[in-house]
Amino acid sequence: MAEIILTVICLIPLEALLIWTYFYPEDSILVGKRWMYQEEPEISKSAIRYTKFISLLTIIGLPIFLLSIILDIMILKLSLILFPAVFIIGAMKIFTNEED
Repeated sequence: MAEIILTVICLIPLEALLIWTYFYPEDSILVGKRWMYQEEPEISKSAIRYTKFISLLTIIGLPIFLLSIILDIMILKLSLILFPAVFIIGAMKIFTNEED
């Protein structure tokens, strides 16, 4: 039980950071790097889409992944296979998009 409570306490700031990254991808990409530019840098649409995709995948996938390990529920063990597949398919779709 203590493992679950500690995991939830540690996940709260991480989830808040990921939600901020999803809603403000330009700011999250430039955290700690703004000093390198004299003007506001232009971030590509692919980088913004990729950042939003990764943050959304992590917001959903990380709690399911950790619960499957902690609680040892077999149906959640399927997430260990599905989330990498979703990541690969989503990344391929983002990088092969020719609209940019």
